[in-house]
Amino acid sequence: MKKVYSNAEEAIFDIQSGAVIMLGGFGLCGIPENCISALVTKGINNLTCISNNAGVDDFGIGLMLQNHQVKKMVSSYVGENEEFERQLLSGELEVELIPQGTLAERCRAAGAGIPAFYTPAGFGTEVAIGKESREFNGKMYLLEHAFNSDFAIVKAWKGDTQGNLIYRETARNFNPMMAMAGKITIAEVEELVPVGSLDPDQIHTPGIFVHRIFQGTGYEKRIEQRTTRPRNP
Repeated sequence: MKKVYSNAEEAIFDIQSGAVIMLGGFGLCGIPENCISALVTKGINNLTCISNNAGVDDFGIGLMLQNHQVKKMVSSYVGENEEFERQLLSGELEVELIPQGTLAERCRAAGAGIPAFYTPAGFGTEVAIGKESREFNGKMYLLEHAFNSDFAIVKAWKGDTQGNLIYRETARNFNPMMAMAGKITIAEVEELVPVGSLDPDQIHTPGIFVHRIFQGTGYEKRIEQRTTRPRNP
């Protein structure tokens, strides 16, 4: 099975309008920058994007929103994007807000072959509207379903030609769970190495979950919000 591709444009060749796509990252940390740029250039639309967030106006998924390529966002935090807000309030964009733990578990469940699960998060709120609920040991739970995505696009620090991946620090975030969950998983890495170069004990995502991999270029690695403390006198 061919897994190694030359670049993002080649790796996303069969993503079409109307696809459901998972995109790894947390804020702007660990996002698949190259693949997002390739999707913007390709110009497909009516996409459903499953992501922790919607990027910012001029970076990340925000670029796809600016290009009016996203039909629906499934996210847990969307507070840094004015264009997202405008499209939501105008009715141009469908939005499903999910508690962050539920979002993570719906990814994990998809990768583990679990079709649905119960969670207490969101019971008694708008999140519960239209969902089945059930009591366990005196506490109410909601039934949540695993995601069903056509593609998962993730970003890792290192990977080998069989798709084994290592993430670095905070950039690990949603990437491992999403890598397991896509019908087709596309991984971009900062460094692509031969099989056998990675310490097996350090691998976070086994290559069995990864269908395509390429070495990315030109990563900006923007900081969404920089917070510092005053220097001591």
